Amino acid sequence: MKIKDIVNREIVTLTNCENEPIHIPGKIQPHGFLIGITLGRKIDYCTGNIAEFVEVTYTEALGKSFAAVFGSSAEQKIFDYIDEDKIKDAFPLEIDLLGKSFQISIHKSLDMYVLEAEPLFSREKLADVYTQTIEFVTQMNNTKSLKDLCALVAEATREITGYDRVMIYRFDEQYNGEVFAESCREDLEPFLGLHYPHTDIPPQARELYIKNLLRLIVDVGYEPVPIFTVDDSENKNLDLSFSVLRSTSPIHVEYLQNMGVGATLTISLIHHGRLWGLIACHHYSEKNISPDIRLAAKLQGYFITSQIDIRQSNDEYLNVQKTAVAFEQLTGLDLPLVSDSFDIIISAPQLLNICNAAGVSIITKDKIYKSGLTPSDEQIEAVVESINDLKINTIFSTNKIRDHFPEIDSANIAGIIYHPVGNGNHIIWYRPETILEINWGGDPEKSIIKDSTGLHPRNSFEIWKQIVKNQSSVWKEYEINAAAQYAHSLHNHFMMIMLTEEEEKYRTQSEILRETNSELENINWISTHDLQEPLRKIQLITSKMMSEINVVSIDSINSSLQRVSNSASRMRVLLEDILKYTRIKNTKGVLEKTDLNHILRVTIEEMSEVITESNAVIESENLPEVHAISFLIKQLFSNIIQNSLKYASPDRTPVIKITASQEPEIIKDKFKVYCYWIRFSDNGIGFDQKYSESIFKVFTRLHNQQEYTGSGVGLALCKKIMQTLGGAIYAEGKVGEGSEITIYFPCDPEDSLL
Repeated sequence: MKIKDIVNREIVTLTNCENEPIHIPGKIQPHGFLIGITLGRKIDYCTGNIAEFVEVTYTEALGKSFAAVFGSSAEQKIFDYIDEDKIKDAFPLEIDLLGKSFQISIHKSLDMYVLEAEPLFSREKLADVYTQTIEFVTQMNNTKSLKDLCALVAEATREITGYDRVMIYRFDEQYNGEVFAESCREDLEPFLGLHYPHTDIPPQARELYIKNLLRLIVDVGYEPVPIFTVDDSENKNLDLSFSVLRSTSPIHVEYLQNMGVGATLTISLIHHGRLWGLIACHHYSEKNISPDIRLAAKLQGYFITSQIDIRQSNDEYLNVQKTAVAFEQLTGLDLPLVSDSFDIIISAPQLLNICNAAGVSIITKDKIYKSGLTPSDEQIEAVVESINDLKINTIFSTNKIRDHFPEIDSANIAGIIYHPVGNGNHIIWYRPETILEINWGGDPEKSIIKDSTGLHPRNSFEIWKQIVKNQSSVWKEYEINAAAQYAHSLHNHFMMIMLTEEEEKYRTQSEILRETNSELENINWISTHDLQEPLRKIQLITSKMMSEINVVSIDSINSSLQRVSNSASRMRVLLEDILKYTRIKNTKGVLEKTDLNHILRVTIEEMSEVITESNAVIESENLPEVHAISFLIKQLFSNIIQNSLKYASPDRTPVIKITASQEPEIIKDKFKVYCYWIRFSDNGIGFDQKYSESIFKVFTRLHNQQEYTGSGVGLALCKKIMQTLGGAIYAEGKVGEGSEITIYFPCDPEDSLL
């Protein structure tokens, strides 16, 4: 019978280092021995050190049945253990082999049973391990955060196992590692917070950590023991992925030696099927631990992985709660359904708290609203344009904006959450650049060194500092979800504003149409009545004069001609007023800053003759500056003053008082908001308040033509002027006491009241 070893002697190079077949090294650590048994119970693999544990050599064992070497009783116990499906049991099988006591771990590798025997450990410390585990569980319930739990696990694992250093090692997305928690001897330099590159644990090693949760190296300086087999086929090998005694990669051994480590215990932390981290235990001399302690240490890993989701949820709970409160407060704002409501939204601090941002901007079709730390308008427009070019029509987030849009110079902004809100509108939250200083356990760029003898791990673990720029803190999932949720709410607000504006537009158009129809009726009336009446008079007078031309006196002719002139004059006034009214209806001037004090002085000067004839007194206080059209304001003032003079009381001297708001103030009226008011008060004959609206209708008169002359267009012109300027006009009156005309002007663009 020919025997051979299965030692893998392939040299590791830069080309194959990430594919080093560490699962089939063909050798084990020397603190135990290994036997491979076929399904037919024949010994097909055996390590070269078996004679150090029992009185049989590997050459004597290979090719024979297990019973022939170790006896039928031992064989029966072995296969009873296997048949009872205890291969994956927590405790190894305790058994006597050729007069020696062993603990045997058994696993199946393809069509082979792999038996790994170690001398039996004393179980005298089992009660202590149990007590320590119970104490740990009690303390675990008092921790809230994941970091606190990991710190407790590190301390408890070190107490249970007796290792010099215990680290909780956490991986990031690229499998770079960080020492997340640590417990170590006081005389040792702490590694807490240090980072290690992903090359320290290559992919094939991570794969084995997922398959086999516990890995033990009793003596880093061990001499590997080869595995021998019967040479009866080519490429014969044994997969040791689940082995307890499997020999370690030479590069890893050298790595540990460079760190000065004498023994290690590694426990895998698996979360959602992914290698989340490791419990890495280091000892600075040789060290082995019993199966009981191994199990207790393994339980520490289960404690962590079972609590990751819960503790991470606890860690985020307060922030999530803060976000939820901010969302509730923000959506609970009583917002007017107008575009100006975005000034209220953008100034609300809750808008930043929604996703813990440093700045935010709302981009509409004609304006950008900003709060907090934001780029310039040009940069915001560039971001939106770039996102549109990529046809992104849903939420987009990044903490490294330059990775996606390198052409954008976003100043100190590194992270964004973008969301479209419909109809060309957008909202973007921002985070600033966060410059990180990462402490690595050695230069990550020199984790593998090549020399004339091959590849070697780095031999320097001095702290190597890396400065990371051009990125913000990572957006958490709950922050992204909250941003999306509010973006949908904002979209609804946009839609409500649009619907309200459409409704207001249709309402205004309906009102204009109604007023226009009413005006047409009045114009029709004036053209059929007020204009016909003086025409009839002219016709009657001239007909009578022609029929009595020979007998009528000169005085009678003069009187008749005077009456004709008066009728013609009245017709001219009516036609001029109709022309004025039409002119106001079609005036579309550009509003400009207008000094009302100047307009009032000019108006009073031009009306000085009629004011003097009426013996009237005009009192006025300082008037504000408003955005208006100067010639319309002059006509407005003139018509109001003329109206007060026309309807002055014969029993007292006419007094007109003009008062005004001295500072802009919010004045809400139906769907509109005004900032300035001016009031003309007189002591004339007044009017019944029930006519307060009808007096502004074209050609409406409250008194007959014989008592008070006029066409009834004056106040209608005033209303049309204020409508043209975006303002309003109202009248109040008391019969026999006087009247008040109040006009309202809209807010200036510079006003900050809204």
